[in-house]
Amino acid sequence: MTFEALKQMKRMKANLRGSASLILLLGTLAIFLLANVLSPYGPNEIGVGDHFAPPSGAHLFGTDNLGRDLLSRILFGGRITVLIALGATSIALILGSAWGILAGIRGGWIDEFLMRTADALMAVPLILFALFCISALGSSVASLILVAGILLSPSTARMARSAVKAELASPYVVSAVASGFSKVRLVWNEVMVNIAPQLLVQISINAASAVMLEATLSFVGFGLQPPNASLGTLILQGYAQIYNSIWFVLFPVITVMMTILVFNNYGEQLRLSLDSKRSSS
Repeated sequence: MTFEALKQMKRMKANLRGSASLILLLGTLAIFLLANVLSPYGPNEIGVGDHFAPPSGAHLFGTDNLGRDLLSRILFGGRITVLIALGATSIALILGSAWGILAGIRGGWIDEFLMRTADALMAVPLILFALFCISALGSSVASLILVAGILLSPSTARMARSAVKAELASPYVVSAVASGFSKVRLVWNEVMVNIAPQLLVQISINAASAVMLEATLSFVGFGLQPPNASLGTLILQGYAQIYNSIWFVLFPVITVMMTILVFNNYGEQLRLSLDSKRSSS
């Protein structure tokens, strides 16, 4: 078997893994977003089964302390968590990309000021900063989206700035600028297209971080309050009843872990795909 054939097989395997990770991601999002269709019961429907019932054919994940179907609660709670993650990721993408691209284009003291600001914000532990912001704004879906989006912006800005700097140093940009093209126009028409895959990797990383942040804030009591329930809220409620039912806390924890894993796996496959394209070019 030739070296070129081996490279081709490796590329095909990478494409298959990438496609599988994308299908898994889209499937996970669909399951949560279609909670109204897939859920056998309402999220707050009390007494559909015995209290703390174990997993069974009638209730696949068992029931909670009020006899509510835990699978239904997880589906609806997962929808809230995913919506928070997607909203926060959108804010981080818009704010962080503008932040990093401006720093990359302008350079000089503007670049230095913007990046040192990002470094200062990233130096503060994420959870500590989030607790401070949520205590000031209140625990609602809107405030969780806003706080998580802002806190994830500095890392997005650093990635966007690095990608823009690398593109601006490439031969085609240097030649175009020397020919009289505006740098801003080049960034808008050419550079943005080339850094889009790297931004997509950052999106998946931010989404996983937002899920973890929401779960952590809710677990310490700063997330959504009953009767609303995110995955983090379900973990908190299950932990309080851990001696009555291990399933009450186990299934929400597994769901959070699997959701984070799906986002991270997709980002990793994207990163590997980008690295293979760079090495082959």
